[in-house]
Amino acid sequence: MAEPDGDEDVAWKNLLGNSIETPEEVHRIWGEDLDTMKQLENEFNIRINPYYASLIKEKDDPIYKQVVPNKNELIKGCCVDDPLNEERDSPVQSITHRYPDRVLFLVAHECAIYCRFCTRKRKVSDASKISLKYLQAGIDYIREHTEIRDIVLSGGDPLTLSDRRIEFILKSLRDIPHVEIIRIGTKIPCVLPQRITKKLVNIIKKYHPVYVNTHFNHPRELTPEAKQACERLADAGVPVGNQCVLLKGVNDDPETMKTLMKGLLKMRVRPYYIYQA
Repeated sequence: MAEPDGDEDVAWKNLLGNSIETPEEVHRIWGEDLDTMKQLENEFNIRINPYYASLIKEKDDPIYKQVVPNKNELIKGCCVDDPLNEERDSPVQSITHRYPDRVLFLVAHECAIYCRFCTRKRKVSDASKISLKYLQAGIDYIREHTEIRDIVLSGGDPLTLSDRRIEFILKSLRDIPHVEIIRIGTKIPCVLPQRITKKLVNIIKKYHPVYVNTHFNHPRELTPEAKQACERLADAGVPVGNQCVLLKGVNDDPETMKTLMKGLLKMRVRPYYIYQA
């Protein structure tokens, strides 16, 4: 029998369950053209949870631009299905094996928000694609390839999974002798920090060394809630790094980027990568 949810679990699940997910809601709240929003939803699902929506101060501000669908997404040739050519290096459905000693292990297809600049729109937002068989195929591949020492868990967002599923994945990987490092790529500390519960942190720290790479793009995302989430991870001995995407109208100026990087360091998050979108 599953354990009942504690108060912290109820909080984040309620936020996720009350997300803005329809063209009608986007039209009602922000006045975007309904027909255009419907076309955009056919290209890539909408999800903006209430916490992240609360950071939007006005239409077209830096938070808005990251998550509210934009008509430019409909321009032919605007977006490439697989811009990083991950499918080319995918020996099994859940694994990208591009470099000899490390793999990308896609363990989730859901996120707490759906970023409009996502590079995995071809996979993300369909939770039905993830099954235990799908995960086991990835674990088996890693076990069979003894050259693999470094695993990057990604998706979707791995931390949208249940605590039980997260522990299953971490334990399965840590039981493989040649796996040395586990990294979790997650936007959760930024977009749904309530998910970083004490229980989740206690699970993660059982399987060290585990690294978390998160994804803040703008100083306004550095809220007290985000700070608490990052500090919980750091206090548990989890090194936290930030992977930032350079985005037009969001953070493409030196002052914004400097403020972001300084703020991250104050939250015990190490600026790690800057990607050009």
